[in-house]
Amino acid sequence: MTAATRRHYLMCEPTHYTVSYEINPWMDATRFTDSELAVRQWRVLRDTYLELGHTVELIDPVPGLPDMVYAANGATVVDGVVYSARFRYPERAAEGPAYQKWFADGGYVTHTAAETNEGEGDLLTVGDLILAGTGFRTARSSHAEAQELFGLPVVSLELVDPHYYHLDTALAVLSSDPAHPQVAYYPPAFSPGSRRVLERLYPDAVIATERDAVALGLNAVSDGHHVVVAPGAVDLAQALRERGYEPIAVDTSELLKGGGGAKCCTLEIRGSVA
Repeated sequence: MTAATRRHYLMCEPTHYTVSYEINPWMDATRFTDSELAVRQWRVLRDTYLELGHTVELIDPVPGLPDMVYAANGATVVDGVVYSARFRYPERAAEGPAYQKWFADGGYVTHTAAETNEGEGDLLTVGDLILAGTGFRTARSSHAEAQELFGLPVVSLELVDPHYYHLDTALAVLSSDPAHPQVAYYPPAFSPGSRRVLERLYPDAVIATERDAVALGLNAVSDGHHVVVAPGAVDLAQALRERGYEPIAVDTSELLKGGGGAKCCTLEIRGSVA
């Protein structure tokens, strides 16, 4: 039986959102971006969380940082400790310090990353361990840094398809309950060895279809029962229902032009200020 737990999220309204550069295969700087539509879709996402009883805090958007809306990339927070992001591309470099300052100003203990990592984009907490993506954005060396900081086992997973450049585009955490952890993932996004690791860790995982993956359906947010998911991920939604989850379709199609969906826009704050 799935059970929802209240979550604490940090989000950033896409006030300055546009696609003005290209750093992943989803981005096309020649394609029109409707910033007003992006804001409306984002507000529906935020309101969905609030209606589900979750806490949502906001960080002020910074002019010149159009991808700051993808809050999940800004940091990783476990037990109230913040591991800052250190972005691979210079276009996003200033986002890491902006998010770290927000946490520091709020009284959180923050750790400035020495190694390249893109926050929860590639570091996903599942029960008592962290699944860590590498291959496109986050350096494998950051996995060791995160393990030392958080004191949790970190399992490295190799991403091989540039469309799924962050772990949270290829894998969704459905249940973080240490007794019953569960994920959904798209096997072709991973190296053969990483697929075998996932099969061993999560033999009961939900396996996403190509249709789910190309809709960025795995960029989903679960509270243990409700799963906010892209409307196009119809196979995934059905599979979730069969497992006892309640999928909630929220359209983030305008934000998909930058390569992100619901999860990219949502940084989970685990634990409180020390």
